[in-house]
Amino acid sequence: MIAVFKREVGAYLKTPMAYVLIGMYIFVSGILFFLMNTSASNSEINSMLQNSELVLIFILPLLTMRVLAEERKNGSDILILTSRVSITSIVIGKYLASLLVFVIMIALSMVFPIILALFGTPTLSLLFGGYLGFFLIGATFLAVGVFTSSISESQIISAVVAFVILLVMLFISYIADLVGGTLGEIFNAISLLARNTGFGQGIIEISSIVYYFSVIAIFIFFTVRIIEKRRWSQG
Repeated sequence: MIAVFKREVGAYLKTPMAYVLIGMYIFVSGILFFLMNTSASNSEINSMLQNSELVLIFILPLLTMRVLAEERKNGSDILILTSRVSITSIVIGKYLASLLVFVIMIALSMVFPIILALFGTPTLSLLFGGYLGFFLIGATFLAVGVFTSSISESQIISAVVAFVILLVMLFISYIADLVGGTLGEIFNAISLLARNTGFGQGIIEISSIVYYFSVIAIFIFFTVRIIEKRRWSQG
């Protein structure tokens, strides 16, 4: 797993894609920071983070679209199918590499709360909860992206499918409000957006943390199963 992780990190650092996506995220976040904090004289970062989650819907599927789809298109996925390393280790290694790039995005964005701390007094509980929720929802987005990258050899299709899945998972809470009743409660329970609300208010709920890690584990499991099925079908 460590070898796969190092190789994938190297692949990200050797291509311009990761740098472009990081730059796009910081640029858009900077605009949101100016509109929601600087111009509004708001010392809390959570409004910016919540809107930045929408930016991640576009950026993170682009980050993960190549991790498995590219190898399948080039035929190099045969190395995965015949490797002595377990498929689970390979998938987790690739996932962690994309997660590292996302962590770099978060680290660079920490310049915004530092600016707020210089000119105001942001609430630490809101700051910590906001960034924790942001990290968890982004980590979940990446797991979905790795999964969709395993179902097609086309990177574009992978990114589009991931975008659609994330859009549904993120905004299903609005559908829940419309349908109401038991079905509405179920929709709210699986909504990424509804689960993230508490973090933005500085409320750390263990159940929500478990939920995000469970969704991540489910999509990684699905990815492993798809690759294993391909291995057996090719003998």
